[in-house]
Amino acid sequence: GGAGYLKYIESVIPDNILAPFLSANVLSVLLISAAVGIALAQMKPSKAQETLVSLFAGLQEVLFRIVSWIIKVLPIGIFGFFSVLAADLASGVELGGLGVYFAAVLTANFVQMLVILPLVLLARGLNPLKVAKAMLPALTVAFFSKSSAGTLPVTMASAENRLGVRRPVSRFVLPICTTINMNGCAAFILLTVVYLMQNAGADITLGTLIVWILISTLAAVGNAGVPMGCFFLSASLLAGMNVPILLMGVILPFYAVVDAIETALNVWSDSCVAAMVDHDLEDETFDA
Repeated sequence: GGAGYLKYIESVIPDNILAPFLSANVLSVLLISAAVGIALAQMKPSKAQETLVSLFAGLQEVLFRIVSWIIKVLPIGIFGFFSVLAADLASGVELGGLGVYFAAVLTANFVQMLVILPLVLLARGLNPLKVAKAMLPALTVAFFSKSSAGTLPVTMASAENRLGVRRPVSRFVLPICTTINMNGCAAFILLTVVYLMQNAGADITLGTLIVWILISTLAAVGNAGVPMGCFFLSASLLAGMNVPILLMGVILPFYAVVDAIETALNVWSDSCVAAMVDHDLEDETFDA
């Protein structure tokens, strides 16, 4: 109920900096990360700041390497998920609404991709078809690689060489968007929560939806732009809030298609932002 969510929101503020990492409280980790990031941005340029930025960049590379290992052994995890799920289904657990769930996820992605973003471009005086045609190489790589971070060099090259976005705008906007502009992941987290809670028999109220819309948006900002990043983030977040995640084992085999579409949507959204920022700054001049 509302009191339970309020208590959980209060628990997001940690008593010490290590507790969220030890208890796998994803929202607390995001809160700490945001605080550290703001503090770094507020620091004056110095050797200490450069050292800290280099440290976090190195830790990010280590994380990406570990994620690549996890993906390689993922078939074992899928087998384990299905074994447990098969046992539970045999004992009477019902699986409902899976087709509706996937239809909702795909519909949310396609509406954002084919309706909302083109309308935003049109409202800003840009031709969506022209932007899409110029960014097609990046969108293709994003779809097949399922990694917006891995697609970033192609995204920047397409924006600069095909779309005509100026280099300073591209090099500033696109890396930021790759980190925080996760349209598809936010929709996936929200719809997955609703689906899993419904299958667990929980009552979905308007207040619950509003809270999860906020949580999904904030969590998506902290998602890594790597394959399966949103799936792992969703599982960690849901487990931390005591939402049953067993049925994610059913979602997992189909998630490859969802992940490809989500990544293409994220890169398409990044491209739209870069095009709009460059358009808004068309009267500005840059040194580089």
